[in-house]
Amino acid sequence: MKLSEIKDHLNNLEQITFMLPNGELVPTHFHVTEVGKITKHFIDCGGTVRNEEVANFQLWNADDYNHRLHPEKLSNIIALSEKVLGLEDLDIEVEYQGDTIGKFGLDFDGTNFLLTTKQTDCLAKESCGVPSEKPRIKLRELQEAEPCCSPNSGCC
Repeated sequence: MKLSEIKDHLNNLEQITFMLPNGELVPTHFHVTEVGKITKHFIDCGGTVRNEEVANFQLWNADDYNHRLHPEKLSNIIALSEKVLGLEDLDIEVEYQGDTIGKFGLDFDGTNFLLTTKQTDCLAKESCGVPSEKPRIKLRELQEAEPCCSPNSGCC
């Protein structure tokens, strides 16, 4: 989800809820403690230099159970971040504390913001000799090989 999309959704909501990939809701007293821009400048295993930028939201719970972040407040935080940090319409990545800090993508189901799982990947599969997709082989197209031993050879 991009920043423009979350702003559109926030304009139509009375409350904000985030759902984890396992279906549990982030406690309603969460805070958005950071909105920022993360720039990653790196070299992949194939030697290609890459740059990635994402808008980052950090969710955090405290023991202040009466705290509720309202949509207009988060919209104001986003607007200030766009102005001060020069945020563009970037993809959003969400950090949330589980057993360790988890990084999630963001989606929306019409009611809840969904924290979606992210996966690592090799960005230089062709350089590493990793096929991008497993080749599909039809068993009937395999040539029959000579059996390594015949039933009467005594090898089995």
